[in-house]
Amino acid sequence: MTALCGLVLGLPARPGSVAEVRRAAREHFGGDCPDVQLCVSELLTNVITHIGEGTPVTVRLGSTAEGGVRVEVTDPGRHSWLVPRRPSGDDEGGRGLLLVDALAVRWGVDQGPEGKTVWCELPGGG
Repeated sequence: MTALCGLVLGLPARPGSVAEVRRAAREHFGGDCPDVQLCVSELLTNVITHIGEGTPVTVRLGSTAEGGVRVEVTDPGRHSWLVPRRPSGDDEGGRGLLLVDALAVRWGVDQGPEGKTVWCELPGGG
């Protein structure tokens, strides 16, 4: 599935960009969309943490044909292996993909000419 009627943002993966993308999601979807905001935050934070701060990313937000919401984050990385890990109770991080997995109807990773796209699809309303 691809995002329909979407918003596309190109920006550097920086901590300040996370808040900017959450704000853009609220504006695009016309109000409160906590699951969308959480998923886009986690996917963008993964780029910052695992690829590097300042990495150019493309964030896409849109509606799916089924009436849900699709979130995509594309970075130039070539590693498409993403596995939710099981952090211990004391770990301060490592729960991002577990959260995405819990909220999303489906999620995955696609490799393309622009790099890696991590995406998730949320039920309608987001």
